[in-house]
This record gives sequence, structure tokens and C-alpha cells, in this order.
Amino acid sequence: MGTGNGTETVRETERKYESARPLGPELIGELAAAVGGAVPGPPTRADLSATYYDTADLRLLQNRMTLRRRKGGHDAGWHLKLPAGADSRDEVREPLGRHREPPAPLVALSRAAHRGAALRPVVELDTVREEWALTDERGETVATVTDDKVTARHLDAGATGGGTSVDTEPLEWAEIEVELAGNGTSEVLDRIEQALLAAGVARSASASKLGRVLADRVPPAPPRPVASPDATAGEVVLAYVAEQAEAIRAADPQVRRDAPDAVHAMRVACRRMRSTFQSFRALLDRSGTDDLVTELRWLAGELGGARDLEVQEARIGAGVAALPPELALGPVAAQTTRFFATRRASAGAAATAALDSDRYVALLDAFDALLAEPPLTDEAAGPAVEVLPALIAKATRRTRRHLRAAHAHPAGHERDLELHEMRKAGKRLRYAAEVSEPALGKKAKKLVKAVKELQELLGEHQDSYVARDLLRELGAAAAAEGANGFAFGWLLRDEQARAEGIEGAVDVAWKAVRRRAAAVTG
Repeated sequence: MGTGNGTETVRETERKYESARPLGPELIGELAAAVGGAVPGPPTRADLSATYYDTADLRLLQNRMTLRRRKGGHDAGWHLKLPAGADSRDEVREPLGRHREPPAPLVALSRAAHRGAALRPVVELDTVREEWALTDERGETVATVTDDKVTARHLDAGATGGGTSVDTEPLEWAEIEVELAGNGTSEVLDRIEQALLAAGVARSASASKLGRVLADRVPPAPPRPVASPDATAGEVVLAYVAEQAEAIRAADPQVRRDAPDAVHAMRVACRRMRSTFQSFRALLDRSGTDDLVTELRWLAGELGGARDLEVQEARIGAGVAALPPELALGPVAAQTTRFFATRRASAGAAATAALDSDRYVALLDAFDALLAEPPLTDEAAGPAVEVLPALIAKATRRTRRHLRAAHAHPAGHERDLELHEMRKAGKRLRYAAEVSEPALGKKAKKLVKAVKELQELLGEHQDSYVARDLLRELGAAAAAEGANGFAFGWLLRDEQARAEGIEGAVDVAWKAVRRRAAAVTG
């Protein structure tokens, strides 16, 4: 999954201010003094020219992304800025190149926002920048402060190439930008802000220059459902669905960049949303959610190969590394590495292909459509505190049935399968309790915690089950190569013993779940 050759990512943490007075030596000195021991360097000047790209209806900006082609300065090139928390964005950079069409890697990274719509020039910005570096007593830069004089022009978003200027007066303004550097912390930003406010400089209402230019052209965000103790059952469930839809969109560029745990985050959001549709069918008409359940299962499945292999490679690799020398017969570590490398490459390609597909874009569109016109039933209008406990009770009974079925089988394959089904039912119970937390409060929160502890045990049991199958494959592959598969058989024996030890702990954890569920359901 990666973003292409020449791609670089830089984390930016910055704040913008309305420039009420020039950033001369006196004010710069005040800002440096506010940091404590910092020294301002000499000012440097740069002339910057940037063309910003977006869809005709500004989908990138609506998703807090910006894409630009900038000339001038030390970082000329294509820049895609992605949200990364308060005051922070990840700037993904590509070389400037000769072409004016956005680079394919950046188009791919922003696909969850633009969804295949054409990206065209929308704004051109010229900036005359004067910049000061603030360095600490060790000579390390902790922040940069810039005084920007900006001229902006609207462009015809339907034009090709460089675009054409819309017949309006250029917009001009001055702003101060403070950006962390090196070892700078948020405390540095706070101290500089206090000094600026004391000097009569106000925080900018817009987090970006582009947002300032296009503020009156961005369509209003659709109303988002809100969950609260006095909300209806439908409002609580829809608020949770909206949260998961946002989590899937936010994880998209991270999955494409191979960010740690990104695949896991997207997959969990898919599961949570799917489970919500299944657990709360009494509130959301199945005719409006069954197709989404199918598509969410597909997406989670396409992502699952990469995540499952990541987990199993770490698990089996740790087992191999811990083997005493007398048991590690043959090139066991090399065999394990080769085994997983080919499978990971294939799984990663499958995940990327899924995100690049029209089917995935249609799924994102379906989220929006459902939230815009939710298929609520009459029961969804009831108070959440009265409606949701009964649905949690149903999910609890489903989980209990699979535990009883597991007890009905002797240790072995059939019991393993039932414990896996219990794990899946337990997830639905956990997510149903999560949905209900805003309405049911601490009782639901305690249930979530209890089910999570049960889930960790059942997850460990399932991971052991999968590991045993993979260890059999590894042993067979070693034998086919004329090597010794003894070590993999030894690890398989350890996994079997580990799984049997977990089963007793599951019964204890279930008692805690049953007690917490009873407190919620009465």
C-alpha cells in the first residue's frame, strides 16, 4: 500500500492570526522572550505562488483537506494536507514535476473525499513571506514565525491546466503564522499565542488560507445526529453510525500510507457499523441497511487478510524467536519470514484494490444517503433509555447460547467453532452497549468494559486457532522443501495448550458480563 516514489510526509502543527501590526524586531523579540530563553534569527524572505485544487463542490475542503501546487520557498512541490488533530496536519509532498495535473498518489490519498470527481484549480495564492526562526539555548529551532502578505484570486474550477481567473477583485490580507519546529511543544504555541494576544493580535477564524478565501462557497455541513440521555433511540443509534462512517473515511488515507494500526481501525469501524445495523434492526428498517451490511462485510474481509497476517506474523515470529536452539531445527526463522512475506504482499494489494474500487466509493455514498434519510422505524422514536435495554438483552442471550453450545462439545474443532461464534456474538453485545452509553450512562460503560475483557480472551483463543492452522502449513511447507518441520509442530503443541487454558477463564469472564448486563436490562 504506499503512496509512490518521491513521496514525503511532514507533520505540521501551527496556528494562524490576524495581523494587526507588522512583525517587526520589537514584536519578534517579545515572542522569543515569551518562549523563555529563545533567540530570534535574522528574517528570511520568500515569494510563494500556489494553485489550489479541489472538486467543483469543494469536497476536499469540506473534509478538511487541501491540495496545492506551490512554487518558491524551500518546499516547492505538490502538497496534500490531511487532518491530524488539533492544530496539526500531515502534509504529504510530491515533487513539483512538469505537469499541472495532481499526482496520482495524492489523488489516491484523497479519494474518500473527492470520490472520483475531477480535481481542478479553484484558487491561486501569492504570498510574500518574511520568516523568523526562534531557537533555544541549545541552538535548536523550537518554532518559526511568519509574516505573510497574501493575494488570492478565485479560479474557474471547470477549467483545465492552470485554470482561468474569475472576474472578481483579488482578496488581500496579512496574517501571522506560528509553526512548531524540532523539539517545540504545544506549550511553546500557547506562550507565543499569549504574547500575540497581549499585543492585540487575534486568532484567525480560519485554519487555512484556502478556507478563508472559500468560506462563503463551502456548502453547509449536513446536520449530524446527537446522542444524549434524553435522545430518542433512533438518534442515539444514528449518532453512532455517523461516528463509524467518519472513522472509515478518516482511516482511508492512513491505510494507503501503511500507517500503524490503520487497517485495524478501518476494519473495526466496519464491524461496529455492521453490528449496529444487525443489533438494532428494530430501529432501522432492514430494507435500508441489509445492502450496507453486505458491503461492510466485503470491505472488512478485503482488509482482514492484511491485518490477520500482521497479527499472526508477530505471534508466530515471537514463538520462533523464543525457541531454545535445540528445538529450532533448520532455518526456522527464514522459513517463517518467507511464508508471511508473500502472503502479506498479496493481502496488501487486495486491500488497496478494494479502496480503489467503484464499489468502495458507492459504499461511502451509501453512508451519506442513509444518514441524510435514515430508514427509522416507529420504535426508533421511543426514548433511548426505554428502548435500548431490551435490545441489549437480546444480544446477551445470543452470546450465552453460543457459550452453552461450546460446553456441549468436547475439546476440539467443534468447540473451537462455537467459541468463535460466541466471540462474534460478544462483539455485537459490546458494540450495542457502546451505542447505548450516551443514554444509559455508567451501567452501559461497565458492561462495555466487562465484554471487552471477555472479548480479549475469546480473541486470544481465536488467534491461537488460526495460528495452529498456519503452523500446520509452515510444517508442510518445510517438509516440501526437504527441511525439518519439528519446530512448527512444537509451537502448535504450545498453542493447543494455550487455547485449553483460556477456556476456563472464559467462563469466569462471562459471569461478570452477565452481571453487568443484568444491571443494564433490569
